[in-house]
Amino acid sequence: MFLAFPPLLLAIVLAATLGRGLLNLIVALAISWWPWYSRLVYVQTNTVKNMPYIDSAKIAGLPSYKIMTKHVIPNALTPTLVQAALDMGSAILEAAGLSFIGVGVKPPTPEWGLLVSEGWQSINYAWWIAFFPGLAILITVVGFNLLADALRESADPRIRRTVLMRLGIKQ
Repeated sequence: MFLAFPPLLLAIVLAATLGRGLLNLIVALAISWWPWYSRLVYVQTNTVKNMPYIDSAKIAGLPSYKIMTKHVIPNALTPTLVQAALDMGSAILEAAGLSFIGVGVKPPTPEWGLLVSEGWQSINYAWWIAFFPGLAILITVVGFNLLADALRESADPRIRRTVLMRLGIKQ
């Protein structure tokens, strides 16, 4: 049921219900995104658990805790970390959007969405007030997307091999 509800709409409702403030904004974003991560971890764990090398480890007599800590958790955690880095840009955009519409951080706190909102009122004669916080949002979101792409390339051996071949580096 939670997965059918758009996270941004849920974050708006939660932020409006909880009130303005940085902690309330973080809580609203965390509650609106947790179902996606619980689903991702569940699917990744089940995928890794059903791999042949897990059966081999069981047959070899490894204890369950060792299989979990050495095989299941590291292999399920990598895609989750890549997704978290990718979603960090979305979380920044959502936090800025919530502050822009007035349900995020309170005005004395410097927050990019709030700065863009305040600069929007004077866009005709002082464009830089809204431009530079918006540019900071853009650069940060693109940076997190590039980080997620680099994490994905380093975590997946097939992609890493392809990238190295394109660069002319032999393994």
